[in-house]
Amino acid sequence: MPDPKKTVSAFKKSGGIFLTPTADLEKKVKKIKAYIFDWDGVFNDSSKTGSGESYFTEVDSMGLNMLRFSNWLLNKEKMPLTAVISGEETNAAKVFVKREHFTAAYFKAKDKKTALTHFCEKHNLKPAEIAFVFDDILDLSIAERVGVRILVKRNANPLFTEYVKKNKLADYITGTECGNFCLREAAELLIGLSGNFDKVIKERTTFSKKYTSYIHERNSLSSEFFLLKENKITTL
Repeated sequence: MPDPKKTVSAFKKSGGIFLTPTADLEKKVKKIKAYIFDWDGVFNDSSKTGSGESYFTEVDSMGLNMLRFSNWLLNKEKMPLTAVISGEETNAAKVFVKREHFTAAYFKAKDKKTALTHFCEKHNLKPAEIAFVFDDILDLSIAERVGVRILVKRNANPLFTEYVKKNKLADYITGTECGNFCLREAAELLIGLSGNFDKVIKERTTFSKKYTSYIHERNSLSSEFFLLKENKITTL
């Protein structure tokens, strides 16, 4: 089993910043049963086309699949929950969530804690059991409530970054900026702190019985899509 200290050292060398003592962060990571992600600025660089579309990358997709597999292995082969909570509504997010068999996606979430509460109540989750990857102001109502918070680095907003640090709203800041595969960094960090990175890679590389069982279960899941309007949640 890889030494978590080596994981911490590797990510520090890559520019990552740990805001929570790493021993405490390890303990928090091992309680995680669900992963929530913002969309714009996390899966991409937040750019939009004229029609309002965005994108995602396969590098990040692989990282997230391995993260889910890592958690599945650690939690007696129980599938972790996954969700995108976005302030906007984009086709790319819908495509990704459906393709990757995420649990749910929430769109037009201007007050994101409403979506968080709905997700927790629906799946009998405690906020402390959730890891959240985020990048901007709209996400802070989730960041102040959940167990593990990863802020995506962006050099353009130093005052916001300092605000997050001062108010203890993140446990880690990525070394890579948005649009530069920051989700892959977040995924590998969480797997590394979980202590089973090598096992995850080996099982996936050999397409082992355990990975086959995991991916079959994952691909049998159907995603739910929700829309928020005036803090009321409806099914898409």
